[in-house]
Amino acid sequence: MTSDHGEGVGAHWERVWTACAPDEMSWFQAEPEISLELIRDASKGTSGRIIDVGGGASRLVDVLLDSGYSDISVLDVSRTSLSIARERLGDRAQVVEWFCGDVRSFTPPHTFDVWHDRAVFHFLRNPADRIGYRGSLGRAVLPGGHAVLATFGPEGPERCSGLPVVRYDAASLSAELGEMWELVETREETHHTPSGVDQQFVYGRFRRIEADR
Repeated sequence: MTSDHGEGVGAHWERVWTACAPDEMSWFQAEPEISLELIRDASKGTSGRIIDVGGGASRLVDVLLDSGYSDISVLDVSRTSLSIARERLGDRAQVVEWFCGDVRSFTPPHTFDVWHDRAVFHFLRNPADRIGYRGSLGRAVLPGGHAVLATFGPEGPERCSGLPVVRYDAASLSAELGEMWELVETREETHHTPSGVDQQFVYGRFRRIEADR
């Protein structure tokens, strides 16, 4: 997978993260309210094991820690973004599990109760990349576990951070995940970017079902 500039995906996101401050990024949220609500709906109390995929320097990890969650992991392809988050958290970063790698080939050391992604899936335009993503998701979340995915909606932007994206509604996102994932609830959000632009996001909470169901 390469960016429009011909560079590898890791190099592209390193360049993005060194060009702007975290609170200047278009996706920045000081309070990721919908993500937190859906994670709460999906997890069995604050003891659930959560992974934020493409979390980078997102403040979701801060909010989860503030809410009492103690088993949190963050995966991102950019080492710079993870360093920003760890520096911001200070001593609290020690209780978070950090992974620097590509979600398409991610092999987790253990499974998770909730997989959260507000950053990655809509960038996967190549079907092979989405297959790799679903493989990682299947390794990470067992039947009964949940995935919370947010993508740009049908009226959302066609590009982000210099890259083209795929826009989804709840039905097309559910179809893309496949029959092993049951759509439990969906939300829509108008995200106001730091530069004052409105972006439509669609959220889905999915539960992994048994193979023979």
